[in-house]
Amino acid sequence: MTQQFDLFVSPEAAPVKVTGSPAMKRHSQAALSEDEMVRHLQETGRYRILKKLEPRPVPASARPGFPLRGVILDTETTGLNHRKDEIIEIGAVAFTFNAAGNIGDVMGVYGGLQQPSVPIPPEITRLTGITDEMVAGQMIDLYQLRAVVEPADLVIAHNAGFDRPFCEAFSPIFTGKAWACSVAEVDWSARGFEGTKLGYLIGQAGYFHEGHRAVDDCFALLEVLAQDEGEPGQTPFSELYETSQRSRIRIFAENSPFDMKDHLKARGYRWSDGSDGRPKSWWIELAEDAIDDELRYLRSEIYRWDEADPPIKRLTAFDRFKA
Repeated sequence: MTQQFDLFVSPEAAPVKVTGSPAMKRHSQAALSEDEMVRHLQETGRYRILKKLEPRPVPASARPGFPLRGVILDTETTGLNHRKDEIIEIGAVAFTFNAAGNIGDVMGVYGGLQQPSVPIPPEITRLTGITDEMVAGQMIDLYQLRAVVEPADLVIAHNAGFDRPFCEAFSPIFTGKAWACSVAEVDWSARGFEGTKLGYLIGQAGYFHEGHRAVDDCFALLEVLAQDEGEPGQTPFSELYETSQRSRIRIFAENSPFDMKDHLKARGYRWSDGSDGRPKSWWIELAEDAIDDELRYLRSEIYRWDEADPPIKRLTAFDRFKA
């Protein structure tokens, strides 16, 4: 007769033998705390634990020693063109910091939706989760937004070249502000990050969050910028702030020979069609100390004329990332 095994044996009939480390055996009869579970999983080398990002609290008063004010800002829009598309959500998180780039406290938060003049495109809803129903009758409160943005010494966006033109078209409260870009002005690869998208950065920093909503993304970026895993005081934010204080040079290779366009493109030049007020030409943006080398290259390799004098514009954080 064929033997049949009972797959539903009781615990009394089939006691479970505890295997593993002595620490696991000690805890076999008692519930592990959350920290212990995380530690045990990480010690196996087979797991990587991500912690849910919790927004920093807003204290009643700021700690002394952080006299400067920064604002991390994020927008959601109906499209990519600031001349015809509209902002449908703004998030802003204000915080204090000092001249060394050390972050203090969160001092203000604002998030608001706005109903656009046209229906939200389906692809934008898929990306952001914002629907026409959510923004119906909604309007961004400029009074509250101004209270957060106006004291800022520096406005930070994760792709300031996108957010700044939209914000300046939306309201004059952004005019005259210094801006920094946490994509372009932090060397993330040198810090061991595999990409510059916020989702990559927050994951590699050991967190996860509810992405693609403006305030949530602002808090996420603040935590990534505050990471201090290298030399003490050398956070991504300290690098960002230091970089934002330096002047940059934009050189326009105006009237360059047409057959040199591939050479310019390969060197990192971009084309401007003149519609944004810039010269109609190839252009590049460089650190100020690179100007002499670049002019030598243009004069010897592109113009082949030692007296060539292409237009040059010096940019500060007050000028950079404008439309």
